[in-house]
Amino acid sequence: MTPRLVAMAILSRDGKYLMQLRDNLPHILYPGHWGLFGGHLERGETPEEGLIREVMEEINYPVKALRKFRCYNDEEAMRHIFHVPLTVDIDTLQQEEGFDLALLAPDSIESGQYYSLKAREIRPLGKIHQRILLDFIEVDL
Repeated sequence: MTPRLVAMAILSRDGKYLMQLRDNLPHILYPGHWGLFGGHLERGETPEEGLIREVMEEINYPVKALRKFRCYNDEEAMRHIFHVPLTVDIDTLQQEEGFDLALLAPDSIESGQYYSLKAREIRPLGKIHQRILLDFIEVDL
């Protein structure tokens, strides 16, 4: 089986990283986990185009600058990862997908879990999302 092509954004602001608490739906990957923004590429779409579209669909944030970080491949997906500076307060974002969003500090990412104000409980980070962010933090320091 060919892995799905995915584009994902590491959205950062003031040394913290924006993550979404994914909906708790059994048919999606990492239900109820904190994850990065992004998603599947549409037919004929470049990873850059897909990322810009997905971030706009998910939080109504117009990506103006992006920098390729890496690709992560496994049996589920080929993930194209981009760094995108977040230049607005998160209160101005319009979340259209997911249950919650938050800016996580590196120590929260390292711990692998974070408290959701909306869910009123600690939720885990998706393992691949945590790995990507830890790799990025290590390189970006």
